[in-house]
Amino acid sequence: MKAAEGNARRGPSLTHRIDWVFKRRDMPLQITAEHGHWRRVEDREGQGGWVHYSLLSGVRTVIVEQDRLGLHMRPDAEAPVTAELESGVVARLGKCGPEWCQLRSGGYRGWAPKARLWGVGAEELRD
Repeated sequence: MKAAEGNARRGPSLTHRIDWVFKRRDMPLQITAEHGHWRRVEDREGQGGWVHYSLLSGVRTVIVEQDRLGLHMRPDAEAPVTAELESGVVARLGKCGPEWCQLRSGGYRGWAPKARLWGVGAEELRD
C-alpha cells in the first residue's frame, strides 16, 4: 500500500460500496485479481477488496509473524543477530533464497527465516 489510507471496494469501480479502509502505509497486500486499473487485494487476515492501482506501490514489504524475530548478519541461524523485530512489524523485503529473506526495518538490516514472514511466497526467490 503506497497511500496512508486506501478504500477497498466491493467491485472494481468508484460506484461500488467501500467495504474496508486500509490505514497503514507500506502494508503488504496480496493481489488476487486484476480488472483494468483495479486490483483485488487481501491482507494477512483475508480482509480486502478492490483498490485502484495508483494506491499500490511496487516496493515489496512483509509483516513479521514472530515476536522478537532475530535479524541475522547472514542467512544462517548461527550468525550473529543485529536486531530483533516484534510481531506485526512491517519490513522492506530484499533478496530471498529458499529459506531466508533479507529485511530492512527501523534502520536495521539483516536476514530472517522466510517461514516467519507474511507477504512472501514459500517458493519465491528474489535477487
